[in-house]
Amino acid sequence: MIKKITLTLFILLLLTSCAQAPEPTPTGTPVAPATATLPPPSETSTPDPSPIPAPACRDEAVLISDVTYPDNAHVTAGERFTKTWKFQNTGDCPWTGYTVAFVSGDRMEAPDAAPVPETDAKANVEVSVDLVAPASDGAYTANFELRNAQGISVPLGTEPTFWVKIIVGEERDLLGVEGRIGNCEYTENPEYVQAMIDLVNQTRGEEGRKALTVNDKLTTAAQAHSLDMACNNTKFLLHSGSDGSHTGERLAKAGYTNTYHFELLGVGLAQDAMTEWRRHEDTWPAVIDSYVTEIGVGYVYSKLSRFGGYWTVILGAPE
Repeated sequence: MIKKITLTLFILLLLTSCAQAPEPTPTGTPVAPATATLPPPSETSTPDPSPIPAPACRDEAVLISDVTYPDNAHVTAGERFTKTWKFQNTGDCPWTGYTVAFVSGDRMEAPDAAPVPETDAKANVEVSVDLVAPASDGAYTANFELRNAQGISVPLGTEPTFWVKIIVGEERDLLGVEGRIGNCEYTENPEYVQAMIDLVNQTRGEEGRKALTVNDKLTTAAQAHSLDMACNNTKFLLHSGSDGSHTGERLAKAGYTNTYHFELLGVGLAQDAMTEWRRHEDTWPAVIDSYVTEIGVGYVYSKLSRFGGYWTVILGAPE
């Protein structure tokens, strides 16, 4: 009887074990193993951050000189001529697709724009425009500006434009005082001289310095040295005269005996000279010196000289 009951229980246990239902298959997304490589995110999950734009470069230029046909050059009525300027790219933008564009004044058949050769930052470049002189006598001016590839004007220091100034016929004496020393023909320009005086005083005012008054003796010495550089010296800018004289000797000859003085030399336009003086630690302190009170400016242009127009600016103080 006992054996029969035991066999019955064994059979029931066996049947119960065979009838156990299987575990349900999970329907959710399985968790990836820790060592698995995750699939890349979809394009709609987390967008890539936008690239940070590079900072804009700085666009600056300086007009170094008039290579051909300086201001108030004399040309024949109807003459075809090519005006050339020399610029320096003083910014850090390379010039690609830049132009010089006519903006105002006497057109003289100037194109709307002329290309500027590709120019690296800090490099110099010459740019030319073909023009035709008017048929009538007179003084004529055509104004241009430098533009970048987007057509935006690039200033030259504080000047937005540069120009061509010519004289046709006999009007040339109205804009300058002409003279001759030996084989050297030269022109003085009182308007240029006044422009330099105004610029020096404006610059001093910006630096909190007092304006300077014009001293005739300083002016005489300055004009004499500019004439000497234009007609006699073959090198660039020299403080020594062609006769070996130095600034103090020339001042004494002009009757200026004060010993506190500075002499600055330059070429190009007034703003060009000021820009160069500002760059050099041996000239800029003189421009803004708080002790000087007087100024004399000389300017002489000679077409046969190496650099055309020569500036001499002498700053002095009474004893």
